[in-house]
Amino acid sequence: MTITTTPRERVFIDKVDPEVFRALSRTAQLAGAAAQRAGLTKMLVELVNVRISQINGCAFCLRVHTRAALEAGETAQRLGLLPAWRETDVFTPAERAALTLAEITTDLPESTRSSAAVVARKELTEEQVSAVLWVSISINAFNRVSIMSGHPVREA
Repeated sequence: MTITTTPRERVFIDKVDPEVFRALSRTAQLAGAAAQRAGLTKMLVELVNVRISQINGCAFCLRVHTRAALEAGETAQRLGLLPAWRETDVFTPAERAALTLAEITTDLPESTRSSAAVVARKELTEEQVSAVLWVSISINAFNRVSIMSGHPVREA
């Protein structure tokens, strides 16, 4: 069910409570720094951000992070294949592990939480797993802020 709202009916929660939004932004910055320290590339972080935004249907974040992924060196082909990443061989084992963690963090399926961490741990270090999970948690929160606020998506 889609509810259409006018700009006047929207509540931009990031504007109403900017200190909460700044705290969320700071969390995302710290998650990005953890990813960098763990040796994860900006491209992989953006793959995670795009995939989670696809799952959540956040058009605003998709616009932002698709552009960021391309700027980080990602290809349009791989971005186009991202929804079907399991069916391709264009993603590395580490990327596949990160995408598995990202999807599980987003959907929280009870039966696969621990097994996915075990699989990811075969490809990623403890620090990398932690960083991917923090990045995933952060983008999920931003998706919800944008979706619930009805942030408009404009042509770039």
